Amino acid sequence: MGSNSFESDTIRPSITLKYTKLFINGEFVDSVSGNTFETLDPRTGEVITRVSEATKEDVDLAVKAARAAFDHGPWPRMFGDERGRIMYKYADLVMQHSDELAILETLDNGKPLDMARMRVVPSTAALLRYYAGSADKIHGKTLKVSGEYQAYTLHEPIGVVGQIIPWNYPLTMFFLKISPALACGCTIVIKSAEQTPLVALYCAHLAKEAGIPSGVLNVLSGFGETAGAAISSHMDIDKIAFTGSTEVGRLIMEASAKSNLKPVTLELGGKSPLIIMDDANVDEAVNLAHLAVYVNTGQVCCAGSRVFVQEGIYDEFLKKAVARAKQQVVGDPFKPGVHQGPQIDRVQYEKVLEYIQYGKREGANLLTGGSHLGDKGFYIEPTIFSDVKDDMKIAQEEIFGPVMSILKFKTVEEVIERGNKTIYGLSAGIVTKNINIANRISRSLRAGVVWINCYMVFSPDCPFGGYKMSGIGREYGSYGLENYLQVKCVITPLQESPWL
Repeated sequence: MGSNSFESDTIRPSITLKYTKLFINGEFVDSVSGNTFETLDPRTGEVITRVSEATKEDVDLAVKAARAAFDHGPWPRMFGDERGRIMYKYADLVMQHSDELAILETLDNGKPLDMARMRVVPSTAALLRYYAGSADKIHGKTLKVSGEYQAYTLHEPIGVVGQIIPWNYPLTMFFLKISPALACGCTIVIKSAEQTPLVALYCAHLAKEAGIPSGVLNVLSGFGETAGAAISSHMDIDKIAFTGSTEVGRLIMEASAKSNLKPVTLELGGKSPLIIMDDANVDEAVNLAHLAVYVNTGQVCCAGSRVFVQEGIYDEFLKKAVARAKQQVVGDPFKPGVHQGPQIDRVQYEKVLEYIQYGKREGANLLTGGSHLGDKGFYIEPTIFSDVKDDMKIAQEEIFGPVMSILKFKTVEEVIERGNKTIYGLSAGIVTKNINIANRISRSLRAGVVWINCYMVFSPDCPFGGYKMSGIGREYGSYGLENYLQVKCVITPLQESPWL
């Protein structure tokens, strides 16, 4: 039903894949088993290369290296400004190698190259610099204690950290996890998603070049069922941080509880409402909704995939949203001007198409899209459903693809109730000219982030995380540092002090 421009030819990027082995204790090494696995090009489904496959034995070696680096190495014992200087150099190297990183992000993930080069790489370097600047600003408090005592708190690095990242933003997620942990003085074992191992391994090389000591950062490629499970249940890992599905988040919490009760930070799924009021500029609202749903091929945890439109502008919004979706250029993400690349792999591609069929069967009105594009790769048309009801699968479950569900509402009270009618609570958006309505709705929604008259605005200083089944804890900003610190209270007596 769509009429999107589709660019079918495939460009062969010019890049040499140098780093395909595990990075443990400062060196690239084969896995203990010698096994490798394929990483695929989502544009074609063809093999890009093979990378080493980490299993429990490799996790054990990485944890051993990280433990030695934490207990006996220089990183936790450096002055904060020393760690910061190395992290600043790391950020400079990211920018110096921005072309290679952008190409790898696009090749392994399918993200448009323009987006990777102009937005993802610079924002990632800025994030790393933010935490580099935080490394010498970690401190406790002096406390007023009853009686003849004095007390203060120390904020100490939590120890060896296990981190597991998703495939939708390989570069951003890598540095979102490691940057605050490095600033705090922790050592790290991080596993990339099996779909997108290449960016993380390249970043391991840059870490060594920046001067991060051996054992501080260990980078593994492998599968969740083996390497991920070994990290989650490891008795010598002090903390777990995970971004991914709610289903896997449950497994990680369970593994933590059954092992050493390591604390867990989880950033999980979402089914975020974007609420558009009658007084909104319809053209601006359509552009925001388009961004909220279709950016990164819809593979975003905070996608505003439930678009609530007030009845006064509902019909006009539908017409303009369809016209906007049909302008979307889908095709090879290496081509200039392409807005939307492929889904990450066949599993995700088939899942999205299945949800589109659910929408049709349950009675939603398919306005545009709904089909695959091309004869190879994992491309799907930008899709819009109207007349969506709250109990439909496409309104309740995370699709993680280019599918917009549009729901009509009458009153503010109604949309607040319906907006909160989900197991998730990651984010939300509001489009209105009325500040009182914006304030009322934003304070009523059970969501960790609320965007007013904007969407997908991220900054290193702004916390991100969810309510309900969207996760535990916050990342970015000073809140991100707290995930990697232990608070110790020290109390001593005061003898013959002139004041208390």
